[in-house]
Amino acid sequence: MKLTEKQKRFADEYIKSGNATQAAIKAGYSKRTANRIGPENLSKLVIKDYIDERMKVIEDNRIMTAKEAVEFLTSVVRGDVKETVVIGTPMGAEEVKKEPDVKTRISAAKEILKRCPDNDKVMEQQLRKLTAEADIAEAKAKEYIEDSSAYDEIHLVFAERQKEGHDNED
Repeated sequence: MKLTEKQKRFADEYIKSGNATQAAIKAGYSKRTANRIGPENLSKLVIKDYIDERMKVIEDNRIMTAKEAVEFLTSVVRGDVKETVVIGTPMGAEEVKKEPDVKTRISAAKEILKRCPDNDKVMEQQLRKLTAEADIAEAKAKEYIEDSSAYDEIHLVFAERQKEGHDNED
């Protein structure tokens, strides 16, 4: 089922205001029935889907993509991004634009390298190391559990012997 023009206006107004009654009025519904029509429209699947789709587009435009992040980091490394710094002069405070310092550039370069496909071998080795460490920890835990259960059995036998008065027979 397709949205009517009025339903589409309602959904767009609802996205702007978050108020179903006001959205219904602005979309052209009667003021008298808007408080009933607004919530009713929100319960319609076709309108819900339209609102969800529009919200996703809005969110996608707000959130930086991975490509944008790498492009920004690259511009930092190259010194294209300028930082505003306030410095004191005999005439008072002055705002000056300056390039990123070396530490900032190195940090940005490291962030880029983390995302490079050529870095897969390093990441693979790190993953292998972490996996090995996890396996060792698991084996130690298992060994500890086995040892402590054997200890518990010995402790139980000893306790039973003490109860029976057999602790001096050995």
